[in-house]
Amino acid sequence: MPLQLSTELGSIHVTDHCIAVIAGSAALDCYGLVGMASRKQLKDGIAELLGRDNYTRGVEVRREQEKLHIDLHIVVSYGTKISEVAHNIQSKVKYVLNDVFDLQVEQVHIFVQDVRVSR
Repeated sequence: MPLQLSTELGSIHVTDHCIAVIAGSAALDCYGLVGMASRKQLKDGIAELLGRDNYTRGVEVRREQEKLHIDLHIVVSYGTKISEVAHNIQSKVKYVLNDVFDLQVEQVHIFVQDVRVSR
């Protein structure tokens, strides 16, 4: 079900896919992130690293009682402080969604699925 925003000129319908693209793009701009991981179950204990061109994979948008929740499944760079990378991603995603759509994101959940050496 698309999100509806009303303006003096009319209404705007924003799909969850669009929100996921913006959230994924914002996350990939953050330092220490190697890429997005698949939301699917891990196969053989190895997270599938997804390319930077598909922003929606690894991102899940949920609405709970009219509040927006974003889940991001990520792969971080080896040698970075995971808590700082996760906090930066949370802040950036909340800021960008508020700036672009004027959405108030209730929570951004980060699931670190792997650590890799970035090249």
